[in-house]
Amino acid sequence: MENQHNDNPEIHTGYNDLAQVEVSIQSAEKMVGSATMSLDQEAMDHAERAISNARSLLNDAKSSGTGLDTDFLQNCELTLSQCEHQLSEARK
Repeated sequence: MENQHNDNPEIHTGYNDLAQVEVSIQSAEKMVGSATMSLDQEAMDHAERAISNARSLLNDAKSSGTGLDTDFLQNCELTLSQCEHQLSEARK
Protein backbone atom coordinates (compact mmCIF):
# COMPACT_ATOMS: atom_id res chain seq x y z
CA MET A 1 0.00 0.00 0.00
CA GLU A 2 1.26 3.46 -0.88
CA ASN A 3 1.83 5.96 1.92
CA GLN A 4 -0.70 8.80 1.64
CA HIS A 5 0.96 10.96 4.31
CA ASN A 6 2.48 14.20 3.07
CA ASP A 7 5.77 15.11 4.72
CA ASN A 8 6.34 18.20 2.60
CA PRO A 9 5.74 21.32 4.74
CA GLU A 10 5.78 23.50 1.61
CA ILE A 11 2.44 22.17 0.38
CA HIS A 12 -0.34 24.47 1.52
CA THR A 13 -4.04 23.70 1.36
CA GLY A 14 -6.95 26.07 1.81
CA TYR A 15 -8.79 23.48 3.88
CA ASN A 16 -6.34 23.90 6.74
CA ASP A 17 -6.83 27.67 6.67
CA LEU A 18 -10.60 27.33 6.75
CA ALA A 19 -10.48 24.76 9.53
CA GLN A 20 -8.26 27.10 11.56
CA VAL A 21 -10.70 29.98 10.98
CA GLU A 22 -13.60 27.81 12.11
CA VAL A 23 -11.82 26.65 15.28
CA SER A 24 -10.72 30.18 16.18
CA ILE A 25 -14.27 31.48 15.77
CA GLN A 26 -15.69 28.66 17.89
CA SER A 27 -13.14 29.49 20.55
CA ALA A 28 -14.03 33.19 20.42
CA GLU A 29 -17.74 32.33 20.71
CA LYS A 30 -17.12 30.27 23.84
CA MET A 31 -14.92 32.94 25.38
CA VAL A 32 -17.50 35.65 24.68
CA GLY A 33 -20.26 33.50 26.17
CA SER A 34 -18.26 32.84 29.29
CA ALA A 35 -17.14 36.44 29.65
CA THR A 36 -20.62 37.86 29.22
CA MET A 37 -22.05 35.45 31.75
CA SER A 38 -19.42 36.26 34.37
CA LEU A 39 -19.12 39.97 33.45
CA ASP A 40 -15.46 39.68 34.41
CA GLN A 41 -13.42 42.51 32.84
CA GLU A 42 -10.34 40.37 32.29
CA ALA A 43 -12.37 37.61 30.64
CA MET A 44 -13.96 40.23 28.38
CA ASP A 45 -10.50 41.48 27.39
CA HIS A 46 -9.44 37.92 26.54
CA ALA A 47 -12.63 37.41 24.54
CA GLU A 48 -11.97 40.64 22.65
CA ARG A 49 -8.47 39.40 21.75
CA ALA A 50 -9.91 36.05 20.65
CA ILE A 51 -12.33 37.88 18.34
CA SER A 52 -9.49 39.98 16.97
CA ASN A 53 -7.35 36.90 16.32
CA ALA A 54 -10.25 35.10 14.65
CA ARG A 55 -10.97 38.15 12.48
CA SER A 56 -7.33 38.30 11.44
CA LEU A 57 -7.41 34.64 10.39
CA LEU A 58 -10.70 35.23 8.59
CA ASN A 59 -9.25 38.17 6.67
CA ASP A 60 -6.22 36.08 5.70
CA ALA A 61 -8.50 33.31 4.47
CA LYS A 62 -10.57 35.80 2.49
CA SER A 63 -7.51 37.22 0.77
CA SER A 64 -6.20 33.80 -0.21
CA GLY A 65 -9.62 32.30 -0.97
CA THR A 66 -10.60 30.53 -4.13
CA GLY A 67 -14.06 32.06 -4.32
CA LEU A 68 -15.62 28.68 -3.61
CA ASP A 69 -15.87 29.33 0.12
CA THR A 70 -17.99 32.48 -0.03
CA ASP A 71 -20.93 31.14 2.03
CA PHE A 72 -18.63 29.75 4.70
CA LEU A 73 -16.69 33.01 4.96
CA GLN A 74 -19.90 35.07 5.11
CA ASN A 75 -21.21 32.87 7.93
CA CYS A 76 -17.92 33.33 9.76
CA GLU A 77 -18.16 37.10 9.33
CA LEU A 78 -21.72 37.07 10.68
CA THR A 79 -20.74 34.96 13.69
CA LEU A 80 -17.84 37.28 14.55
CA SER A 81 -20.10 40.32 14.23
CA GLN A 82 -22.58 38.70 16.62
CA CYS A 83 -19.77 37.99 19.08
CA GLU A 84 -18.60 41.60 18.90
CA HIS A 85 -22.13 42.85 19.45
CA GLN A 86 -22.70 40.52 22.41
CA LEU A 87 -19.43 41.61 24.00
CA SER A 88 -20.12 45.32 23.47
CA GLU A 89 -23.59 44.95 25.01
CA ALA A 90 -22.09 43.20 28.04
CA ARG A 91 -19.59 46.03 28.53
CA LYS A 92 -22.36 48.66 28.82
